[in-house]
Amino acid sequence: MRLMIVRHCDPDYSIDSLTEKGWKEAELLADRLEKIEVKDYYVSPFGRARDTANVTLKRVGRTATECEWLREFQGHVIRPDVGEKIICWDWLPQDWTAQEAFYDKENWKKPEIMQPFGVPGEYDWVVENFDKLLAEHGYSRNGNYYNVTQGNNDTLMFFCHFGVECVLLSHLLGISPMVLWHGTCAAPSSVTSVVTEERRKGIASFRMSNFGDISHLYAGGEEPAFAARFCERYENSEERHD
Repeated sequence: MRLMIVRHCDPDYSIDSLTEKGWKEAELLADRLEKIEVKDYYVSPFGRARDTANVTLKRVGRTATECEWLREFQGHVIRPDVGEKIICWDWLPQDWTAQEAFYDKENWKKPEIMQPFGVPGEYDWVVENFDKLLAEHGYSRNGNYYNVTQGNNDTLMFFCHFGVECVLLSHLLGISPMVLWHGTCAAPSSVTSVVTEERRKGIASFRMSNFGDISHLYAGGEEPAFAARFCERYENSEERHD
């Protein structure tokens, strides 16, 4: 089974939809995705993800199942350097890297900073619902791998957000989401694919075959959006710092 995780196109957060550039990206994305045979589509309830998905869905004459748990990840922390509430993937590296627990797939949940706004509970809620869906498609979680109850070569497509994408990948790959949140960048409209491997009958694991692919943008002559990135150099004043 193949899972394709698609980040929404360039967002206009003020209206929870897409920018003019984002709509161009959505068309180029649909040029790519409409060629893929998909068993089922799933989408976040947030407008920017639904708008992204709808361009492809209209092309193929399909609908998507809306999943509340695919919304952008709602866990927050108080950022240590400024004392303000932020999303989990916008810390400065000198703060979060100081705690070795954040690199561990289990212990990352334990530091006190993760508790006030329910980050562990939010994470568990997302992955529990994710595993329930995978079980419906023939793959049931068993510790750190999956039991195959009905193996298949189906493709499932998820239209969602960077933060929750990292949560799903961390669960499938056994990695702390902190490492993915702060060490990867999935540009708007990017496509990530994860495929099962069943090297022993009845036992499967997932392997990521590509991450954050935006080849459809280059094929259409569209530059990727800068969203999800911070400044490449401190002196680059036109790029996002905070």
